[in-house]
Amino acid sequence: MKRLFNPKKRLLTIILCFIPIFLSGCWDRTEINDLAIVVGVGLDRTDNGEIELSAQIVNPKVIGSAGMNGGGGQGEQQPVIVKTATGKTIYDARSKLQEKTSRRLFEGHNRVIIIGKSLAEAGIRKHIDFFARFPVPRLRANVFFTNGKATDILKVIPSFEDGESAEAARELASLKIGLNVTTKDLLQQLASTSGNTALPRITESKSELGDGLKVNGTAIFKNNKLTGQIDDKVTRGLLWLTDEIETASVTIQPKDAEGYISFKLLRSSTELIPTIKNGKWKMTVQITTEDDVAENETKLDMMDPKTVQKLEKQMEENIDKRIQLVLDEVQTGMEADVFGFGETFERHYPKRWKQAKDKWNEKFPEIEVVIKSDAKIRRPGRSSGPQGVPQEKEKKK
Repeated sequence: MKRLFNPKKRLLTIILCFIPIFLSGCWDRTEINDLAIVVGVGLDRTDNGEIELSAQIVNPKVIGSAGMNGGGGQGEQQPVIVKTATGKTIYDARSKLQEKTSRRLFEGHNRVIIIGKSLAEAGIRKHIDFFARFPVPRLRANVFFTNGKATDILKVIPSFEDGESAEAARELASLKIGLNVTTKDLLQQLASTSGNTALPRITESKSELGDGLKVNGTAIFKNNKLTGQIDDKVTRGLLWLTDEIETASVTIQPKDAEGYISFKLLRSSTELIPTIKNGKWKMTVQITTEDDVAENETKLDMMDPKTVQKLEKQMEENIDKRIQLVLDEVQTGMEADVFGFGETFERHYPKRWKQAKDKWNEKFPEIEVVIKSDAKIRRPGRSSGPQGVPQEKEKKK
């Protein structure tokens, strides 16, 4: 006679009935209605040495409403709110900011970190430590420097990007017009051999098209403190030197023709080649670039190989001058290694590096730098010759 109930099956049934009790997967959930979503962070230093933390928070009242069109209409609420608090540290200021915010602060969607001049001059390493330890802020957030207060940049309401200055700054970084530095990059640079870094400088922009932001130059940090600034022109040389140039145009005036020719960068690579010979340290900067002709105002025929060779030579001279500008201002003037020379020597000459690393700030300005540029013009654009000029009058050299 068969058993009506199998003991093993009965035990399994009992276990399966109890398992769901211990599987309450949403026990620690946080509803979005309970969060204050931070999309931008500003860091300033008060007169008494405390940290002023500014947080750009998404305004929950206008999420999904017509108010997200940038806040242009009269009486419409702004898409973001900027709140500030001060403290001994960033986390201390954050705790005080939380006290006056009805929702839980959430930095998981933070896009940018703006560092004000007052804090930059005092030193940033110990404060950036917060972003390496606190688990919520993401390391992909872009970092900028501003000559004024960081909170003022966060309060700018751009005409584009739904009125969020944090999103406008992030978009500018993605265009790579200037340096593109993330929180992860900054942490690695501060922990690097030289401990020096460079940050893109962001400022408010006002024009007929409306208010906004723009990346304008670079701030140079030596021993984690602001030591100087360079303009856009010199920044281009820095981008070439550090192999971060992606969006670039080179305009030259040919030596044997009237008018200008503009070139669009297709691709570029920079290689640092260190050598130590007879006690002399030298860095060779090898640059290879390929470009297209974007505009030709001259009467030169871009299909003539001799003309192309002359223009390539002139482009190489142009690139060399840009790099020499940044060497003169940063290597000689500021004596700050933001080029990665120290790390390059360390990889190739580890034993010699150990002997020199403690005096690298003194050694770095003495490094001989040799620039070798190789420019190639790949395509003349949609037209081989200048437009509006009869073919028989095209100038060939």
